[in-house]
Amino acid sequence: MTQTRRGLLIILSSPSGAGKSTLSKRLLAWDPSLSFSVSATTRQPRPGEVDGKDYHFLEEGEFKRLAGEGGMLEHADVFGNYYGSPKAPVAEAIGQGRDVLFDIDWQGAQQIRNSDLGKFTLSIFILPPSIKELRRRLETRGQDSTEVIQKRMAKSWDEISHWDGYDFVLVNDDLDATFEKLKTIVDATRLRREQQPGLVVHVRALQGEFEEML
Repeated sequence: MTQTRRGLLIILSSPSGAGKSTLSKRLLAWDPSLSFSVSATTRQPRPGEVDGKDYHFLEEGEFKRLAGEGGMLEHADVFGNYYGSPKAPVAEAIGQGRDVLFDIDWQGAQQIRNSDLGKFTLSIFILPPSIKELRRRLETRGQDSTEVIQKRMAKSWDEISHWDGYDFVLVNDDLDATFEKLKTIVDATRLRREQQPGLVVHVRALQGEFEEML
């Protein structure tokens, strides 16, 4: 049977520090055909970040213009900076049967699920094993000031409270085990009937063969 698989919008969400960024990197290394949706943002680059690779760094006016013209698949204000996903490259990838990975919060996930590409989404929420462990991870990664960590912890419950809006939920108490579960979910969803448009043609061909036998 010859067919073209439709691409998936694979969404990973979690409170900061629960592991979605690490799991995203592992998924990309596991399957080179996966592409990462490079978000646009108005925040300043962190040390080592490259424009066009880690983020598209935009001025606030440019970001708002694109969003207003429908050029963002999703966007949100996070800690005083705008983040969003350019729509055009994602739509192109889906049409060509390529999966696109999103590392976004629940607001962005909700916008994508409600978009015209929503039927192609696979959404997965990552929970921490405990709030204490969540804070420890934020402190040990050394990326944020104490003030920012406090803000992220204050926001964490708001993020966690939206866990039931996702297709799958994983508790990241063991990174390796969680990653194995994540791969299983992705592989299975790629075989979902909606992702295989060629099935209709194949079933019609089987019907034709069957009728010829009668």
